[in-house]
Amino acid sequence: MLPAAMVAPSSFLTVLLCFAQICWCYNQKINYREKEKQVLDQILGPTSYDARIRPSGVNGTDGPAIVRVNLFVRSIATISDIKMEYSVQLTFREQWLDERLKFDDFKGKIKYLTLTEANRVWMPDLFFSNEKEGHFHNIIMPNVYIRIFPYGSVLYSIRISLTLACPMNLKLYPLDRQVCSLRMASYGWTTDDLVFLWKEGDPVQVVKNLHLPRFTLEKFLTDYCNSKTNTGEYSCLKVDLLFKREFSYYLIQIYIPCCMLVIVSWVSFWLDQSAVPARVSLGVTTLLTMATQTSGINASLPPVSYTKAIDVWTGVCLTFVFGALLEFALVNYASRSDMHRD
Repeated sequence: MLPAAMVAPSSFLTVLLCFAQICWCYNQKINYREKEKQVLDQILGPTSYDARIRPSGVNGTDGPAIVRVNLFVRSIATISDIKMEYSVQLTFREQWLDERLKFDDFKGKIKYLTLTEANRVWMPDLFFSNEKEGHFHNIIMPNVYIRIFPYGSVLYSIRISLTLACPMNLKLYPLDRQVCSLRMASYGWTTDDLVFLWKEGDPVQVVKNLHLPRFTLEKFLTDYCNSKTNTGEYSCLKVDLLFKREFSYYLIQIYIPCCMLVIVSWVSFWLDQSAVPARVSLGVTTLLTMATQTSGINASLPPVSYTKAIDVWTGVCLTFVFGALLEFALVNYASRSDMHRD
């Protein structure tokens, strides 16, 4: 038999190991999803958080709240020349620091908290200043979320579709380049309270293999566009999208047909001057076709007060076609005059 002095420490060690194992099992069974609910109830409680009050400035000062913005362009559906607008679908993200939302992450067990109700936290009053129409996406669920990180950082992400105004200069049409802007600004908070900044690094991303029917996206540039009014200065961001018009479409649809019409009108030069019906029919037909072509081109463009490059082209082609018909009239008149002299 073992001495009593040796049995007692052994029993104590056994009990200690069992207790440690029980504690480990208990920790493993902790439901951290339930902890997330408790944390949300704690930090967003009516007595601890007021969504109507904006966050403090940097380092808890009374300065403006800093909101960093970045965009992911998912698609560009249409670019309308006649309406001078374009449609874009994008993922819009904002991130800011709200120290009132700090919480214990349980030694890294809770990376962030997720919300789908934006009205539970303070939100920047951003709007798109050149927007014509817009809508959110709600299939199957609303495409929006808010993430709250342990140190109080808030990430807001939403998928939206917008139709935006894009004033165009069509003097070089269809050999032109157009710059379409996306402008975002604060509606009610001045720069004393709220400042928008582009996210550092890569503020705008564009989906790979972006295909547009008649344009190519050459590049995009981010900038700031703060505006001053009689109510104060407001923070503003903008991204300029530079589009180059694809010439191949217009080469096939406009330039080649116009050249063919001019060449066909010149066929009358090889017809006998006495073939009046044939030459008149050919001249009038090509003239009317050229006029219809010109009318169709202008119908797809907005009425502008300046001359476009395509106007010069169609005007020259129309002049050549009309000249061929006029040449026949002069030749026919000269021929009949010679016959009368004889």
